[in-house]
Amino acid sequence: MDEAQDRRRTDRAKVKTLTLPENDTHPKIPAELAVLLRKLAHDLSNSIETILQASYLLSQSNLDEPNKKWMSLIESATGDAARINREIRDILRTHS
Repeated sequence: MDEAQDRRRTDRAKVKTLTLPENDTHPKIPAELAVLLRKLAHDLSNSIETILQASYLLSQSNLDEPNKKWMSLIESATGDAARINREIRDILRTHS
């Protein structure tokens, strides 16, 4: 695991262990900010989906070994981006 992945895992663990006041189970994101963040997350989802689809189609072609490694890197990073975007959307759903 690289340093960036380890840092993200630690950050996610910190978020999960935050304690909230007894009378407020989910602190709310201001409505105007939540709308903007949802739009950005939606646009990001569309871009990620385009990359996922294009990389899948490209991976079906006859690639040489160096290009297969690059394709694997793109697929892995795009999968990470999609997962992170889902986490952002989950936070927005919970806190807005």
